[in-house]
Amino acid sequence: MDPTPAGRDATAHAPAAGDRSTFALHVNGTERILTLDNRTTLLDALREHLGLTGAKKGCDHGQCGACTVLVDGRRANSCLLLAVAQEGTRVTTVEGLADGDRLHPLQAAFLERDALQCGYCTPGQICSAAGMLDEAAAGSPSHVTPRTPAVPEGPAPLDAREIRERMSGNLCRCGAYPNIVRAIEDVAP
Repeated sequence: MDPTPAGRDATAHAPAAGDRSTFALHVNGTERILTLDNRTTLLDALREHLGLTGAKKGCDHGQCGACTVLVDGRRANSCLLLAVAQEGTRVTTVEGLADGDRLHPLQAAFLERDALQCGYCTPGQICSAAGMLDEAAAGSPSHVTPRTPAVPEGPAPLDAREIRERMSGNLCRCGAYPNIVRAIEDVAP
């Protein structure tokens, strides 16, 4: 059976030349030149065009966190970002956290604490945790951070309650949350 409806050209959905852009994407310390449809998400650019499959397509609506990467050091759901709009930013995926063969401390802690089951959400959890640790170190409060004058300026304290709140945008269908929190506690200052 012909998949195209009768009377329609199969190329009707192909992007026109004006719907594509050539741009530089800085990923994991390497500049890559891409020519993509302007509607391509950062997640699809990473997975389909650069072969970096760590970030996962979970909900494709920015609700599960499986696609979390770092953009200029801040956590971002790559399924919600257009790749072409990331020109000039620095994107770090879970593949870029390690230093050669040496794992990032969060990657090592997740392994040590067995903070995963199926592993589908793990890359997003690790990238989110890396961004969250930087946010806390910069003193950014969360919803559960006490807002009293007794709280000193400086790094936000990270206990299990704070970590759970700050990581609440990353879902784990397997329920590995207790070990995820412990792994982050192992790395938190």
